[in-house]
Amino acid sequence: MATFGKQFLSASTNGRPIKVVATATAGTLIHTAVTGTADIDEVWLYCVNTDTVTRTLTIEFGGVTSPDDLIVIGIPAEAGLVLVCPGLPLQNSLAVRVFGSVANVLCVSGYANRITA
Repeated sequence: MATFGKQFLSASTNGRPIKVVATATAGTLIHTAVTGTADIDEVWLYCVNTDTVTRTLTIEFGGVTSPDDLIVIGIPAEAGLVLVCPGLPLQNSLAVRVFGSVANVLCVSGYANRITA
């Protein structure tokens, strides 16, 4: 029987948002998935844009190859929490990294549902 447990993002301090500092690859580390292939991390990410104009967030989901691993989304100014990763599965110690069109105005929050076999 599988079990589910909500985990902080591995790069977060006590569940706090992670400021997006990087403006190019390799991006700011957000989460490193569970080791191996028996278990799965279901990754949920939200982004806040504290700037006064829309900014672009690029998610490097498990790699940096374009277009295979990249998710690009415009984050509206002061729109609150915007869902940018709706529970996508990841495992085998692959990393989720992000970079923004400018530094220090985007923050990423979220969690991973760890599914163990």
